[in-house]
Amino acid sequence: MDIFIVGITGGVGALLAERLQSRGDTVHGLTRRDDQQADLATRGFHARVGDIADMTVEELAAAFGKVDAIVFSAGSNGGSRDVTTAVDGDGVVKAIKAARLADVERFVLVSVLPESWRERDLGDEVEYYFAVKKSAEVALSRSGLNWLILRPSLLLDDPGTGTVSLGPAELHGEIAREDVAATLVELLHEPRIGRLILELNTGSTPIEEAVRGNVRP
Repeated sequence: MDIFIVGITGGVGALLAERLQSRGDTVHGLTRRDDQQADLATRGFHARVGDIADMTVEELAAAFGKVDAIVFSAGSNGGSRDVTTAVDGDGVVKAIKAARLADVERFVLVSVLPESWRERDLGDEVEYYFAVKKSAEVALSRSGLNWLILRPSLLLDDPGTGTVSLGPAELHGEIAREDVAATLVELLHEPRIGRLILELNTGSTPIEEAVRGNVRP
């Protein structure tokens, strides 16, 4: 498969790129700096330099090219409202329009569990982040594309376990970014899963089995 990752240098995106490449897929991505592009090129990734906040739909569509799927894993992580709007909100909408223009049907969005950190007193910026994430999910679910939304629990940099809990509704806990990336690889290679919101948490089910368990009859 040819897969384009928006957020290829991020915590999940970088791990996803490596796993896809090791599986034999061709990986493309968008990065904001020339030095990042050069580094990715040395590792066999096809990166385009550009900032999704500034690119036009036409420019983004040209960057996508004729890939089989787009993964949007970029995010502001609850930073300033301007960045959250530009990346998590307008950036997703722009990528959806660009996918249509480039005639790419498969679109996977890495989102967030709605109840994340609800036991805490969240500030206005983080609350805004959750609201924008939800709006992006709505936009994608109404896009007409072959979409998939993955909502992982709190992301950790711990080593992956290779086992997860994956389904339409999961409890919020925490999960290693490695396991998120591994789950995304299996989801991308399972064409029978689409137009579905899946939540992801730590669990005891091997990732391949967890993904197969969400194939609709």
